[in-house]
Amino acid sequence: MTDVNTSHVFEASLDRGVVPATTTGARIFKRAFDIVGAATLLLLLSPIFLILGLCVATTKGPIFYGHERLGYRGNRFKCYKFRSMVPNADKLLKDLLARDAEARAEWEQFEKLRKDPRITGIGRILRKTSLDELPQLWNVLCGDMSLVGPRPMALHETSRWGASLIEYTSLRPGITGLWQINGRTDSEYGSRIAFNRTYLESWTPLLDFKLLFQTVRVVFSPNSGAY
Repeated sequence: MTDVNTSHVFEASLDRGVVPATTTGARIFKRAFDIVGAATLLLLLSPIFLILGLCVATTKGPIFYGHERLGYRGNRFKCYKFRSMVPNADKLLKDLLARDAEARAEWEQFEKLRKDPRITGIGRILRKTSLDELPQLWNVLCGDMSLVGPRPMALHETSRWGASLIEYTSLRPGITGLWQINGRTDSEYGSRIAFNRTYLESWTPLLDFKLLFQTVRVVFSPNSGAY
């Protein structure tokens, strides 16, 4: 995917002193929408949570997995997912990257592997459909995340963002966003940063609704970019 250059648009909005997604009214609306939306979805999807939890439990390990991420105003939080990997995933990755140069290059570029030996059978299904991310609704309800926003960032990724890190931390990370409907795990860091700038500068309530509906379409697309 070609990187989108939107830095001049974002910088112009800063010069005007107004960034739509960071205004007081926007924050109040987004937080209220997040609380109502997350609470409603958690209630409606509770049977699915139970079924998926039982499926994950058959892979002999914890049902949920929490990974530390960087969030709003630089706060750290545990980003929750249904566990999709084997219990000794960290060691498997370390050994693989040490012996496989091609896998190492792919990991350095995307922080993902298309053929990842750590992922369980049920985990592949969960990732392909993004159902592994449903527990993040709890993160939204707790105020760590938003339904729509930038991709949750792992702590070791911060150096890749450079000066754009302050832009990232001006918003709560989202379960979905521009990054997810434009390539998802196939998108490179330049694109991810540009998507965040675009969202920050052009936010409206209608944009959030639009991205949520588009996410449903992308998740069920066979070429969604998730793996």
